[in-house]
Amino acid sequence: MSFHRCYYAVKPLLPWRLRIALRRLAATGSRRRFAGLWPIDPDSARPPAGWPGWPGDRRFAFVITHDVEGKDGLAKCRALAELELKLGFRSCFNFIPEGPYAAPAELRTWLLEHGFEVGVHDLHHDGKLFASRRRFHAKAKRINHRLRAWGATGFRAGFMLRNLDWLHDLAIAWDSSTFDTDPFEPQSEGAGTIFPFWIPAPGSPADGGYVELPYTLPQDSTLFLLLQEPSPAIWLRKLDWIADQGGMALVNVHPDYIRLEGEPPSPRTYPLACYTSLLEHIRDRHGETAWHTLPHAVAAHVKSLSPRPACARPRRICLLTQSCYEQDNRVMRYAESLAARGDLVEVLALRRHRADPLNATLNGVHVHRLDDRFDKQERSPLCHLRRALRFLFRSACWLRTESALRPFDLVHAHNMPDFLVLAAAALRRRGTRVILDIHDLTPEFYAAKFRDGRPGVTSLVLRVLERIAAAAADHIIVSNHLWREKYAARTRTAGRCSVFLNHADARVFRPGLRRRRDSRTVILFPGSLHWHQGLDLALLAFREVSAELPGAELHLHGDGGMKPALVALAAELDCRGVVRFHDPVPVREIAHVMADADLGIVPKRADGFGNEAYSTKIMEFMALGVPVVVAATRIDRHYFDESVVRFFPPGDAASLARTMLAALRDTEGTRARVARAAEYAARHGWAAREADYLKLVDDLIRDGNAAESGVTAQSRHPAATPA
Repeated sequence: MSFHRCYYAVKPLLPWRLRIALRRLAATGSRRRFAGLWPIDPDSARPPAGWPGWPGDRRFAFVITHDVEGKDGLAKCRALAELELKLGFRSCFNFIPEGPYAAPAELRTWLLEHGFEVGVHDLHHDGKLFASRRRFHAKAKRINHRLRAWGATGFRAGFMLRNLDWLHDLAIAWDSSTFDTDPFEPQSEGAGTIFPFWIPAPGSPADGGYVELPYTLPQDSTLFLLLQEPSPAIWLRKLDWIADQGGMALVNVHPDYIRLEGEPPSPRTYPLACYTSLLEHIRDRHGETAWHTLPHAVAAHVKSLSPRPACARPRRICLLTQSCYEQDNRVMRYAESLAARGDLVEVLALRRHRADPLNATLNGVHVHRLDDRFDKQERSPLCHLRRALRFLFRSACWLRTESALRPFDLVHAHNMPDFLVLAAAALRRRGTRVILDIHDLTPEFYAAKFRDGRPGVTSLVLRVLERIAAAAADHIIVSNHLWREKYAARTRTAGRCSVFLNHADARVFRPGLRRRRDSRTVILFPGSLHWHQGLDLALLAFREVSAELPGAELHLHGDGGMKPALVALAAELDCRGVVRFHDPVPVREIAHVMADADLGIVPKRADGFGNEAYSTKIMEFMALGVPVVVAATRIDRHYFDESVVRFFPPGDAASLARTMLAALRDTEGTRARVARAAEYAARHGWAAREADYLKLVDDLIRDGNAAESGVTAQSRHPAATPA
C-alpha cells in the first residue's frame, strides 16, 4: 500500500498522456504474462458450496454499474440512462460524495424514480481512502452520512484499492470493490470468482456483514483506453462464457470515457457504439435466460440464502521439498489432502529420472520438478550444500514469478534443508503465510550422515541457520514430540510449534495389498541407506538368520551414501545371493512391496540422531499387517511397546538375529501383535490428524495464528498405551 500512497501523491503532478503511456507500456507485458488468467480465469467458474442458482431459474445474472469520476461524466449520466431505458435496462450510478463535483439531487431523484440505483463511490477518489485504519474509520462516518442521505446501500472504492475487513465500518448491503481477475489494477489480486459472496462481520450477529459483488467484465477504461481494443469483442466473449458457467456478469462503465453521438474524437473516450453493442448482445442473445437486475437485488438474494455463499476462490498453496515428490509420503499426504478439498496445490520438488516430465499433475496436485536427483553424488557436506542452494535459488525465482501472476495464500516448506523456507521470504512480506516442516533436526542429521554421529563446528553453524529459518516461518511443524521439545528450546518457538508424526496414510498403506503367493521368506527394509539406519548390523544379523532359515531373503529398498559399503559387506559375508538391493520407488509402489514382505525391520542405531528420529516405516508396516522388528531407541519406546512390535537392543546384531527368528517362528504371537498393531495404526493414522492439519492451514491463512485446538504441541499424542 505504501507504493500506492506514493503514486497517488504525485499523480496530480503528472500529465495524463505521460501516465497513460507508462500504464500502456506496463500493460503490454502484463497482458502477455497473464494470458492464461485474463480476461478469463478458468478457475473462477467454480460456484460457492451449495450455490442454488439465480431467482426464476435464470441461467446467469447481468448487472450494470457506472462510476462517475468527474464533471464530464456527470453531464452524460442522463443521456446514458435514457439509452439504457430505451433498450430495456437499468443500472446503478455510483457518485463521489466529496469529489470534484456535487451529485445533483435532481439527477439522483430522476434515476431512482425511473428504476435505477444510486451508490457511493469512494469519498474523494484520490487513492487515499485506505491510507490508515484510523483515518478510514473517521472517513467512514462521512461516507455513511451520504449513504443515508442518498438512500443508497452500496459502495465501490476508488481505483479498486480496498480492505474488505475495514468496509464493515460502512452501513452497506453490498460492495463492488473487487473483481474476478484484473492484472491491470494497482491492487491486482482478484477474488477469483464470477459469483457474489458474503463477507461476515467478525463477532457480529448472523446478519452482520455485506455482500461482495466482483466486477467480472473488464472495465471499459481498461479495455478501450488502456489496451486500445477496437471493438467490444472481449466483452462479448467473456459475457457468453459467464452465461455458460451460470455466474454473474457485472460490468463497470464510466460515463466520463464514453463518446456520445456528435462529440469529437478524443484519446480519453471511446465510441458509445461499443457499449450499445454489449447491451444489444445481451438483449438479443440472452434476453430470456439472463436475470438483468441491480446490485441491491443481488445482495438481497445472497443474504437470503442459507448458508450464505463464501468466496469461492480456491486457496493457492505451494509445498517446497528438496526430495522426489512421489517418494515423500509426508509431503504427499499434505498435498493430496489439500487438493482433495479443492485447494490449488503446487509442489516444487526434484526429478527422479530423466524421462520424468518437468511438470505433471498427480492426483490433483501440480508437481514442478526444478532440479534432478538421479545424479546423487552427495558424498560431502559441500556437495550437499551446493545442491541445496541451487534448489533454494530456483524455488525463490519460481515463487516470485508465479506469485506475480496469482498470489499464494500459504507456502509449506519442508526440510532438509531448514533454510529452504527462505525461498518464501519475499512472499511472506506481502502477506503469504509460511509453514516450516521439520522432518529431521538438521544438526543431528548432518552429524549422523557425514560424521558418524559426532558433532563438530558444522553443527554450530547449522544451529544458527536453524534459528534463522525458524524466524522466517509463521508456524513450525515438527515430526515427533521429543524433537519438538528440543527444537522449541533451541529456537524459542514453543508458542508456534506443533507435532504431526509421519502418520501412515490408510488410502495408500492398507490391508489386502499382498500379491506374493510363493513360499519364500522375505525380510524387508525400505528407506535411506545411511549409517544411522544400522543396516550393517542388519546384514550381520541376517547371516545368522539365513543359516537357520536357508530360504530367507533380505531386501533393501533405497539409496544413500552407505549403499556401496553395504553391497561390499554383503559380498564379504558371502550372502550376496540372498541379499538384494533395490532402487527407491514411488510411495504407492513401495506400499505393495512392503505388503509382500514377511517381516519388516527397523534396525536404527541409538546415536544422537537415530535415537530420536521417528521412523515412518514402523506405522506403515503395522497398517499393512506386516510384523516388524524395531530397535529399542528412545523415540520408538516412546510411541510403541512390545504388544505391537518386537524390540531388540540397538546396536546388537546377535539380538537382532534372535528377534527376527522369533518373529518368523512364533506364528501365533506374531499374528496377535499384527492384529493389535493394525488397530493402533488405524487409530493413529493420517485420517486421525488430517482435519487438524487442514484447520491449522485455515487458521494461519485467516488470521496468522494456529488455533489451540487440535494442533498444539501435545495434541493427539499417541504415546503410552498403544493397544
